Amino acid sequence: MKHVANWALNVAAQRGASYADVRVIAQRNRALTTKNGKVGNASDTESVGMNVRVIVDGAWGFAASSELGRGAVEKTAAEAVAIARASARVKREDVQIAPEKPAVAEWSTPFKIDPFSVSVEQNIDLLLAIDAELRSVEGITLAETNLNFSREEQWFLSSEGADIHQTKLSTGAGYAAYAFAGNEIQKRSYPNSFGGQWQNKGYELIEELKLLENARRIAEEAVALHKADQCPEGMFDLILDSSQLGLQIHESVGHPIELDRVLGMEANFAGTSFLTLEKLRTLRYGSDLVNVVADARQEHGPGLGTFGFDDEGVAAQCIPIITKGLFTGYLSSRETAHNIGLNRSGGTVRAEGWNRLPMIRMTNISLLPGEKPLSLEQLIASTDRGILMQTNRSWSIDDKRYNFQFGCEIGWEIMNGKRVRMVKNPSYSGITTEFWNSLEAICSKDEWTLWGTPNCGKGQPQQVMGTGHGASPARFRGIKIGSAFQGS
Repeated sequence: MKHVANWALNVAAQRGASYADVRVIAQRNRALTTKNGKVGNASDTESVGMNVRVIVDGAWGFAASSELGRGAVEKTAAEAVAIARASARVKREDVQIAPEKPAVAEWSTPFKIDPFSVSVEQNIDLLLAIDAELRSVEGITLAETNLNFSREEQWFLSSEGADIHQTKLSTGAGYAAYAFAGNEIQKRSYPNSFGGQWQNKGYELIEELKLLENARRIAEEAVALHKADQCPEGMFDLILDSSQLGLQIHESVGHPIELDRVLGMEANFAGTSFLTLEKLRTLRYGSDLVNVVADARQEHGPGLGTFGFDDEGVAAQCIPIITKGLFTGYLSSRETAHNIGLNRSGGTVRAEGWNRLPMIRMTNISLLPGEKPLSLEQLIASTDRGILMQTNRSWSIDDKRYNFQFGCEIGWEIMNGKRVRMVKNPSYSGITTEFWNSLEAICSKDEWTLWGTPNCGKGQPQQVMGTGHGASPARFRGIKIGSAFQGS
């Protein structure tokens, strides 16, 4: 594939590009679902294509093609140059890209079992077994399951001399049990809602998740919720499990730190951001216990935001976002780094595929665990009056990422250090900085999980990307708790 990239780079240079990069990408995706004992969807797709990104006369140009013949590739490069030249006529200022030493590297996702080596028949047998176990519980009226595997092989070459070959592999699985009774729907999901758990791993993840072993418990909880009391309303201490806390991080930290949103370059799907530039290194984002990093390195874990190099050829990094409660960093690109006084990109630029323009995206945005040993049960035992909430059901946040409300699938009322009853339809609301400043306890590393969010949307046309969010269960003091009725 390098010869394809070199054809494009040569044409871009000949036509006046001061910078050019080329990505040639081959993707394979398998997606399987079942619904109430039947196969809902079964697809195994492949896609190959390339794109060219150039700077001409201080402006960007981008073009892509699914054809990899020499004529088509050279035509695509010429089109990218023409678009850049046209864009230069209406530019506000010249594009500045931070320097980056060109890398020559090979990188691939570590895995034990290639998920594509496991047959579709075996995959469906597993899903149908889970489905049957869910529906064996009286009161379950709908069961849904899913398995997803993805492989992306990418060649990145640039006019600066970068030559990077990466292969990224991801696996995801989950299921949900629904109980309809009267005019109310109750739902329980495993290992997480909205697709389950996803990581950059092989089929070994499926074995680790113990999907079948947890199915009956999950179904029984969905049915039991109908007999549970509504969540009490008022001001309580709130304990969030790690999966819900992962989504809280995604919405109230991950999106507002995207520097293109801050600068007004992007507003699709998640709006802009309250984190204007003067807040960097001055805003008290959270309590002293809040330490958040954007970490794309393999040593952080097998997150969906883990890679060797981003789509500008910048090596994976760990960026301090919130340090002992102080806001300390954004997600940046080579183009935006200078806006925050950096001489190097944070390495957070990615694209969904070969036909999409790379943009700033979340990597693994994680809340670091507490330093002192603390388990979830110990956290509950030290809580006088609170609500434990598990597994997201709904969310809403304004377009500045400041005012929010989240609903969860299940809650537990805590009195004097003990769970006293299950409660249904729990929800909580708050203001981003007030909420994070109320964090008063966080569990230690043993309780920390790196969750995968496979469905983060951004851009126009939309790009759906995977991100990672690590968290341990944590307690927030004095949070507004409510009851979000879930009718049919």
